[in-house]
Amino acid sequence: MNDKLLSKEEFNDIYSKVPRLCVDLIVQTDKGIVLTLRKLSTWSNQWHFPGATLQYKERVEDAVKRIASDELGISVKIIEMLGYIEYPSEQAERGFGWTISIPVLCGTKDVNMRPNNNASDIKIFKEMPKNMIPEQKEFIENHLQFLKS
Repeated sequence: MNDKLLSKEEFNDIYSKVPRLCVDLIVQTDKGIVLTLRKLSTWSNQWHFPGATLQYKERVEDAVKRIASDELGISVKIIEMLGYIEYPSEQAERGFGWTISIPVLCGTKDVNMRPNNNASDIKIFKEMPKNMIPEQKEFIENHLQFLKS
């Protein structure tokens, strides 16, 4: 894994030319699905799945563990990869390109979650909130069996 993060200029240059690959965690608990409230400039004040860019030479499984730890302060168990999500609305949010993400259904028994500096809150939802990233809301609504199990 590469520990060097991209500068804003490198990020903008690269992802204005190629799709960005991310991993989104759909963390299922006994009470529902875990979402965080974004404080970043893109999709600010919208609920979303915890997620991040897949790093150079990082395995998806390792990214899942990193994201759960970094964004929620918990450990998770991978249940299943659920396909992919494309984010065309990101082009309007950032002004260039968009992400393709691998949504990973995870389980956890950890209840003591804490947001990192990218989020202002963490909540567990049985029904998805209105102010949610559109592509994620559509994805989870098309997979409602995860909310009901």
